[in-house]
Amino acid sequence: MRRSFLTVILLVCTVGILHAQEDWMKTSREEASGKIKKDATDTTNKVWKKGGTFNLNVNQGTLSNWAAGGDKFSFSVASTLNAFAFYKKGKHSWDNVLNLAYGYVNTTSLGGRKSDDLISITSKYGYDIGKHFYVSGLVDLRTQFSDGYLYTDTSKTLSSRFFSPAYLILSPGIDYKPNDQFSVFFSPITGRYVFVMDNYLASQAAFGVDTGKHVKSEFGAYLTINTVQTLAKGIVYKGRLDLYSNYRNNPQNVDLYMTNSLNLAVNKHISAVISVDLIYDDDVKSFVNPKTGVLGPRLQVKEVIGVGFSAKF
Repeated sequence: MRRSFLTVILLVCTVGILHAQEDWMKTSREEASGKIKKDATDTTNKVWKKGGTFNLNVNQGTLSNWAAGGDKFSFSVASTLNAFAFYKKGKHSWDNVLNLAYGYVNTTSLGGRKSDDLISITSKYGYDIGKHFYVSGLVDLRTQFSDGYLYTDTSKTLSSRFFSPAYLILSPGIDYKPNDQFSVFFSPITGRYVFVMDNYLASQAAFGVDTGKHVKSEFGAYLTINTVQTLAKGIVYKGRLDLYSNYRNNPQNVDLYMTNSLNLAVNKHISAVISVDLIYDDDVKSFVNPKTGVLGPRLQVKEVIGVGFSAKF
C-alpha cells in the first residue's frame, strides 16, 4: 500500500481523535467496553476493574410465492464478546482485553457460510514515568475460530483456519495515555510472528510464510492508537488503528489493521452496532486484481450492522 494512503488515514484518525478528547465523558471507557457503571456513592479506589459485554443479533426470513423474488429462506446470527481486566496501583498499570466475534449466514441459494470470525487478546503493562508517558510492554495475539473459504460461483477454496493465520506481536515501547479513553503506543523494535499451522495452507506459502514452513518471524516498527469517544448519551465510538513496518522486507509497504465500531444503546438489553474493519497486509496475496488478473494484496473491508440482545457483566 502506498505510504501516502496510510499517511492520510493516520492523520485523519489522529486529528479526529485529538479534537474529540475535550468532549469525552469520564465514563466513556466503561460504556464502550460494556462495563457496569460504578455507583455514584461508591468512592473506593479499586485496584482491579473487570467487566464486559455480550451482543447477539439474529435475523430470519422466509419467502413463499413472492413476486419480487429472493431466497426462499435466510438465516443469520452474529455474536460478539468484549471483556476486560484493568489493573492500576501506584505507577503500575496492566490492561488486558479479550475480543471475540463469530457470525454465520445461511440462504437457500448460497448455503451456509461464516460472516465474521475473530479471536483477539491484548495485554499491556506500563510503568508511569510522568507527563502521561509510560514505559510499556505489549503482547497482542489475533486469530480465528473456524475454517474460512474464498468462494466463486461454482467452487470454494480453503483460505484460513484456526491459527492459520495467527499474528503474535511482542513489543516493548512508549505509551502515551493522557486518560482512560485515549492511548498511543509506539515501538521501533517490535517482533511479529505469523503462524500458519495447517499443512495445506503452509504448502501454498499462505500469508507470506515460506513454502512448507509454519512460522515466519518479522522485525520492525509498530504503532497502535486506541480511542473511546462518547458522542451522546448511549452512543459510543470505539476505534483502533495498528500500523506495522517490516524492516526486513519492503518496509515502505506498511501493514494496516483498523477497527471502528459505533455502539447505540436502545435500552438495558437492546442495542445496535455498526462496525467497519480495514486490513491491508502486503504478504496476503490471495486476491485477483480485476485489471491485471494477477493475484496480489488488496485492501480488505468488513462492514457489519446488527440490532439485537445485549448483556453487560
